[in-house]
Amino acid sequence: FNANLQKFANFCKFALNTLRMDINFNKNEDYNKLLISDLKKRLVKVKLGGGQQKIDKHHEKGKMTARERIDYLLDANAKSIEIGAFAGENMYQDHGGCPSGGVIVKIGYIQKKQCIVVANDATVKAGAWFPITGKKNLRAQEIAIENKLPIIYLVDSAGVYLPLQDEIFPDKEHFGRIFRNNAIMSSLGITQISAVMGSCVAGGAYLPIMSDEALIVDKTGSIFLAGSYLVKAAIGESIDNETLGGATTHCEVSGVTDYKAKDDKDALTTIKNIIDKIGDFDTAGFNRAAPLKPKEKEEEIFGILPKARNEPYDMKEIIKRIVDNSEFDEYKEGFGKTIITAYARIDGWAVGIVANQRKVVKTKKGEMQFGGVIYSDSADKATRFIANCNQKKIPLLFLQDVTGFMVGSKSEHGGIIKDGAKMVNAVSNSVVPKFTIIIGNSYGAGNYAMCGKAYDPRLIAAWPSAELAVMSGNSAAKVLLQIETASLKKKGEKITPEKETELFNKIKSRYDDQISPYYAAARIWTDAVIDPLDTRTWVSMGIEAANRAPIEKKFNLGVIQV
Repeated sequence: FNANLQKFANFCKFALNTLRMDINFNKNEDYNKLLISDLKKRLVKVKLGGGQQKIDKHHEKGKMTARERIDYLLDANAKSIEIGAFAGENMYQDHGGCPSGGVIVKIGYIQKKQCIVVANDATVKAGAWFPITGKKNLRAQEIAIENKLPIIYLVDSAGVYLPLQDEIFPDKEHFGRIFRNNAIMSSLGITQISAVMGSCVAGGAYLPIMSDEALIVDKTGSIFLAGSYLVKAAIGESIDNETLGGATTHCEVSGVTDYKAKDDKDALTTIKNIIDKIGDFDTAGFNRAAPLKPKEKEEEIFGILPKARNEPYDMKEIIKRIVDNSEFDEYKEGFGKTIITAYARIDGWAVGIVANQRKVVKTKKGEMQFGGVIYSDSADKATRFIANCNQKKIPLLFLQDVTGFMVGSKSEHGGIIKDGAKMVNAVSNSVVPKFTIIIGNSYGAGNYAMCGKAYDPRLIAAWPSAELAVMSGNSAAKVLLQIETASLKKKGEKITPEKETELFNKIKSRYDDQISPYYAAARIWTDAVIDPLDTRTWVSMGIEAANRAPIEKKFNLGVIQV
């Protein structure tokens, strides 16, 4: 009887745990799917650019919008990814806003050839360049240079947004860098094609003419260093804009442009025909097998990923839903357990995965290690794995959910700074392409070691669950609260528990806004906020792009303390 009773008790315990797991899974799933719903709503809004009225006016002029132009140019039903959709979000509100930074950037396929397309959105301040517009254009050129991708410019811009000219004009990473990059790409043999489909004025006029080939649309396209009003003011000459710098002038008189198109579609069709005849390219030789879908259901990611950013979960379960056939070969599985290092395939491409393990793990010595924290052994393992991937010419994929490096006397005495430096050194000097997906936390030096934006990932994207900051909102709010209360007490104010709670909530709310993945995407600290189910597409297209650029440098860690 006692034996049967024990079996029944064990069964009840198992059933209760299973029920709890199912309830947690469902709660997580509901929460994460709401985040995806919010992402989709935000994208619908941002894709309206300057708004429906501006779109209608654009159409009345016989012009397509920037997004319509890109959609027509890219191969139908082929995959594409958008860079910087949320650039400028909630920025420049005093100037009417700047959705998507006033420029659309997509990586896709034209005549089955992978290209990057940059299109000014003239529904946003007539396509004028805000500071974030310049940053986004430079990011597009950076992607083209790193991957030797053909780049297409669809120009329709009124030039620099004058009220903010001091933030975009004179510095190294400002407007002038665009033309410097045009010249660099030309010297590297990277195809650049421009179509002037609207205004192209002042310094911006150099961009299409520094491209390999330039098209201009009759009656709607114009290129000049100064428009008719400025010409009249400067030298007293009276001339209309069409005669000054229209399609006929530049195709038949000045010879500035190479093709005259009758309308937008004609210009875009001409670009397709030019791209169709581009020759093949040398490859980097990254390994690719026949693609396989994950065996595990990808949608289960939503149930596995916890609602709260401090809750543990098994990162291996996430990896199984990203990689081909849900299979990966783990490197040093029993060592440095707070970082997972593994070889796998994504859409057929071989990858080396470096991922933060969020479970609390036990070492061989019986010590407990917090999930998401980088310890000395984990940093050492990751360094060795990154070196191996460089030696084997395997692209690296970083899956971030990291709170930082372990602190305290034991870690400091054990050389955590030295081991962390080794990992940062390996990431910095890596010559194989790196890709970063921020799944959850991305705090402090953990962001750096796990290949944050400062470490040149070819593409970096965040899930809606991501948080980027020096530390968590809770921790930061506590620190800032101490500073704030100390300051108020010095002024003679009495801080009651109620006042302290009010201050804490106010500080945390402000800080939480700044750690949002959308805050980061608005400033192009990441390339996008993406649906987790699009992760495989981003990584696959990223490696395909990187495969166009043979590796020319050797991996060298330089001087490093072993």
